[in-house]
Amino acid sequence: MQTRIAGARKGDDLYLIPAEGDPVPVPGTAVRGAVEDERRTALMRTHSGLHVLCGVVFRDYGALVTGGNMEPLTARMDFDLPELPAGFRDSVEAACNAEVGTDRRIDVRVLPRAEAFALPDIIRTATNLVPPEVSEVRIIDIAGLDQQADGGTHVASTSQIGKIEIVKIENKGKGFRRLRIRIAD
Repeated sequence: MQTRIAGARKGDDLYLIPAEGDPVPVPGTAVRGAVEDERRTALMRTHSGLHVLCGVVFRDYGALVTGGNMEPLTARMDFDLPELPAGFRDSVEAACNAEVGTDRRIDVRVLPRAEAFALPDIIRTATNLVPPEVSEVRIIDIAGLDQQADGGTHVASTSQIGKIEIVKIENKGKGFRRLRIRIAD
């Protein structure tokens, strides 16, 4: 019997939500779990692609992230960008893909909170999302492009991301822009 997990929710414990129609084991049954490698790899590529996008937009336009979301190979990232210069979309897409092509290493390390927050621009979001009780901060570092606090999974190098396509830019009001991306092979 196989049960796919479609999600999870927190309560007094962490509850796994089975995919609709999948069988649920009887309580007390021994189970074994496995990660779907194809989905996980797609999410890792997408997450790393978002960091490349964030690094490029921060470097070239000084804009902070105000929100985001991702699914396998598709995502959105919102920026505090009051003005979009002519050619913005093509320029950002080309810069992102140039960074992917440089095969930059993606390193992960954990630092004591004070040491992590001493790094310049370690928080690339408009609001610091690291809870105050966190004493050690996980840092993702795309060598020479993007270094920030982050808890997600990533590929080992930008070359593993694939092509980043900016499929749409939306105006979210008051200078906020949403960039929708797709990761392609």
